[in-house]
Amino acid sequence: MSATYRDALRAALLYLVLAAVWLQGTGYLLNNFFDESVDQLRWQLINGYVWAALSAGLIFLARVRLCEFLGIGARLRERQADRERLRQAAAVFDCTREGVLVTNREGLIVHVNRAFMEITGYQREEVLGHQPSLFKSGHHPPDFYQAMFATLQAHGEWSGEIWNRRKSGEIYPQWQTIRVIHDDQGRLSHYVAVFSDISAIKDSEHELKHLAHHDPLTDLPNRLLFSDRAEQALTSAQLHKRGCALLMIDLDHFKMINDSLGHNVGDRLLKAVAARLQDLFGPGMTLARLGGDEFAVLAESCPQLVQAAALAQRILDALKEPFAIDRHELFINASIGISLFPSDALSADQLLRNADAALFKAKSSGRNGYALYTEELTAHAQQRVEIAFELRRALEQQELRVYYQPVHDLHSSRLIGVEALVRWQHPQRGLVSPAEFIPIAERTGMIAEIDAWVMRQACSQMCQWQQAGVVLSFVAVNVSSRLFARRELYQQVAQVLHETGLDPAYLELEVTESAVMDDPEVALEQMHRLRELGIRLAIDDFGTGYSSLLRLKRLPVQKLKIDQGFVAGLPSDEDDVAIVRVIIALARSMGMQVHAEGIEQAEQAAFLLDQECDLGQGYWFGRPVPAGEIDWAKAPVIG
Repeated sequence: MSATYRDALRAALLYLVLAAVWLQGTGYLLNNFFDESVDQLRWQLINGYVWAALSAGLIFLARVRLCEFLGIGARLRERQADRERLRQAAAVFDCTREGVLVTNREGLIVHVNRAFMEITGYQREEVLGHQPSLFKSGHHPPDFYQAMFATLQAHGEWSGEIWNRRKSGEIYPQWQTIRVIHDDQGRLSHYVAVFSDISAIKDSEHELKHLAHHDPLTDLPNRLLFSDRAEQALTSAQLHKRGCALLMIDLDHFKMINDSLGHNVGDRLLKAVAARLQDLFGPGMTLARLGGDEFAVLAESCPQLVQAAALAQRILDALKEPFAIDRHELFINASIGISLFPSDALSADQLLRNADAALFKAKSSGRNGYALYTEELTAHAQQRVEIAFELRRALEQQELRVYYQPVHDLHSSRLIGVEALVRWQHPQRGLVSPAEFIPIAERTGMIAEIDAWVMRQACSQMCQWQQAGVVLSFVAVNVSSRLFARRELYQQVAQVLHETGLDPAYLELEVTESAVMDDPEVALEQMHRLRELGIRLAIDDFGTGYSSLLRLKRLPVQKLKIDQGFVAGLPSDEDDVAIVRVIIALARSMGMQVHAEGIEQAEQAAFLLDQECDLGQGYWFGRPVPAGEIDWAKAPVIG
């Protein structure tokens, strides 16, 4: 009997008992006070009992019906709430962006949501009744699925990355979670799989990995990937006892193109160079862009030095053809340094360093060529590092000195000016030759700081001479290409003149021809600004920088200095004679003075005088000496 029925019966019986007690009490009272009506009263009591029993039965039935009605209403409300929850679950199930797949205990698909159809390309009716193996990609081995089901059995849930196949046949990655569902009796009833398409994430990861190992401009391997491949190649070469070659390639004068035509043209030229170099190489070759205009090639099977040299020549020949960039026909050369494994190095890092040393040698030898690494270069490189360190210390410890070389008027033989030259008084090694430390200072960038220091010292010394009554027309100071390229050179020179008090007309700045030709437009602007200060300007080492006459005539310079390389062969070398005559004639036609340097013999001075050269300097007139050792009275006779 249910609880509802028990409660109703209990209430009816209670009502019946109460009614009986009331009737018995009423009969007792009537018997005492109304004896004459006992028979009639007893009949009434019997009727009362019958009526009470009947009422109790009716109450029992009403209570049962009422309880039943109340129970049905509660169940109805509960069922309505269940239906509402089901509608909400169905809405979530259908609207979620994750694909959902439900199978029965036999593994047959019984339901999928809309996201499943969008991701996989399958419609609902195409998959219902099938097993999920319909979507297998073949990407995973059987062990993968065995481990998956073992995890499901042990823990009731599995999550991980899995590759499946769309209806189109495309294989794509999913992040999937599978859960086991049990019924009220704890028996397995369904499997539910929820998954997301992570193709976009995978693509982003691949792109980031690619960017981390490739140059963004040319899409070539970068230094990181190149070093890794070089290490692998050397390991393989050592195992199979074969040789490798590493070629470091640097484009000559690329800065001129980049600065004059813009970075956009420069970038497109780099891409064109990379494409042309790629066409040269087949399997076993790795081309990389290490940065800027520097490339590298790793030849994994190159046992002979001759083969590496032949490869370098192929590269040089390939770059001879012009590049068509934005209606410009551009020409670019390259310098190449070569290092070999195992003869030059046994590690990738060392191979790169040696190739870089060889590249420096190639550039120092005139560019547009290649150079091979040798042990001698290693020692030279180590020496450069030591000198650079000591040179920095020399600047801080004031070990540098300024020496002055006299400049004479060839017509009167009178000393009319001096050139300030830097010297290094090393505490242990004594006086260090400029040829030993100036190239290193230029390579490390310290030359700009040294030039600025020499300028300040020379201007101060010129003021001291003037106060002492020494009559000089000028003091000349060399300006390196590093210092000349700085936009703040104008302010720097103006500040030195202001602090020292030297009249600008007595300061002459000498700029090398190559520095001017590196960027003619910037040089022109720089020179005009310097001329506004009132100083003199000279082109040093003229004849070595391939000047354009059209550009030369636009430069606000007062003097051309003939390089000592052309003076050395005078007057016997016909080529030197012809070149010197042309330079003097050119300067005369443009209203410039001509100044010859490197004069060491009377015959050279006499020839230059005959050709109407204005000024001369060299050992025949006097060596560079400290300011206090200049012989002001010395005036050699020419002729």
